[in-house]
Amino acid sequence: MSSLTKWDRLIRYVSTKDGKTKYGEPIVSGDKPDIDELAQKGGLKVKVLEGPTPTQAAPTGEEDEVKQLLGPLTPEDVSIVRCTGLNYKTHILETGFDLPANPTLFIKPSQTVADTRQPVPIPALGQAQCDYEGELTIVIGKPCKNVSEADALSYVAGYVSSNDVSCRDWQMEKDKAGMMPQWSFSKSFDKYAPLGPCIVSTKLLGDAGGLAMKTFVNGELRQDTNTSDLCFGVRKLVSFFSTGQTLEAGSLIMTGTPGGVGFGMKPPKWLKDGDEVVVEIEGIGKVVNKMHFE
Repeated sequence: MSSLTKWDRLIRYVSTKDGKTKYGEPIVSGDKPDIDELAQKGGLKVKVLEGPTPTQAAPTGEEDEVKQLLGPLTPEDVSIVRCTGLNYKTHILETGFDLPANPTLFIKPSQTVADTRQPVPIPALGQAQCDYEGELTIVIGKPCKNVSEADALSYVAGYVSSNDVSCRDWQMEKDKAGMMPQWSFSKSFDKYAPLGPCIVSTKLLGDAGGLAMKTFVNGELRQDTNTSDLCFGVRKLVSFFSTGQTLEAGSLIMTGTPGGVGFGMKPPKWLKDGDEVVVEIEGIGKVVNKMHFE
């Protein structure tokens, strides 16, 4: 299918040659390269990309080598992060709810965007019930409003792996969250939406259906699902969230998390200081972060 971008995969990295932060397209083989592993080993080569924004970046004809892999987006690149609540059918049904007629929306600010391999700072009030949520995230490539499902992919630049870091007591407990559960405050602390390792274009992944997704905590498999289980897929989310409101280029849509979060375990398994969370999505790769209790 046609693509909004002049790249198939985009990374943001620190250059071995001059120490500058740049965009690049990894020079890799196969359709499921492990960008994180290749960057950690060293010697990952890229085709240099330049442009005013990641989605507008284009090849310069130069090649470079990665010294350090960063997240593909910065807070300055992202105007807003739209998030989807309860969107995996198996998870919804196992919690005793009926499948919803429409997606549930909540917001995270742009300052939640963070790099892969960067510690996530957990403020004191978020440490008691710190939790993870592995998610597929949509990157909007050009502005759109009132988009049909049929045309939705025309406005999507690509996809990235992400972790919707959360503090459950401030989400659920009445003395903290209020009479109704709320998501925004409890998920909106700085760097609570790490992204990585790259943005993969729709040219490679289409509507991102049928992708395996796994979340690990300190190497233990916690979440194991497939995007085919999404109640509302990419086309529906872009169309619905663009109803009456403009989705800006560079804005994100987090598509929801499956079962297996710490909150749902008996007893709950909260993240502790130094715990490492890895979210890996087939065809995209891993976002890796350790929790740092402040």
